[in-house]
Amino acid sequence: MTALRFDDLRQYSDVLRSRQGQAVTVRFVEPRDAEALQNYFRALSTRSRYNRFLGAASELPPSELENFIHVGDADRFSVIATMLVDGRETIVGEARYAFDSETASIELGLSIDDRWQGHGIGKALLKNLECRAAAFGAERIFGDTLRSNDAMIALARKSGYAFTNTPGDWRLTRFQKEIHVEPQEIPCASWRLAAVSPSAMSSLAV
Repeated sequence: MTALRFDDLRQYSDVLRSRQGQAVTVRFVEPRDAEALQNYFRALSTRSRYNRFLGAASELPPSELENFIHVGDADRFSVIATMLVDGRETIVGEARYAFDSETASIELGLSIDDRWQGHGIGKALLKNLECRAAAFGAERIFGDTLRSNDAMIALARKSGYAFTNTPGDWRLTRFQKEIHVEPQEIPCASWRLAAVSPSAMSSLAV
């Protein structure tokens, strides 16, 4: 199947709500977002960057930024959560997830802008990622986080995730959840994308 263009992908965005009812759009990252995404990571607090990258980092290395903005390479996908702030689209969160067909699982990582933490955006984004996992036909979704990352651990616990040790790294803990969703119960736009073709979800590289 021919790789889908970003003009096509925009219709598969989702509009979520913050705790205060503000609209939060979740969409696939585009090449034009590279500078804004890098600025987003630079603006995170040192602690938030450390938690996101599981170590010290001031920004995304160029090679990693390149990976972030090319949707679908090696079944890895990046989305940003944006809001209108003073009339401008502003990145308030991001997530990256990867599908493993052999284990029928999705691995995820996410962050929320420090200024917007505590507004329910993380919980809404995590729920949206569960929907995206279901659209792949994944049976499980999981992520690894530092044992000191109290915010992510609390978010995962409130969202019904179970915890276990991360294989091979004592610093981390793994949060995971079984996916039990029928197609008609999936509210996110990713399901419509998956329904275009059985191979649609693996044909996004651009």
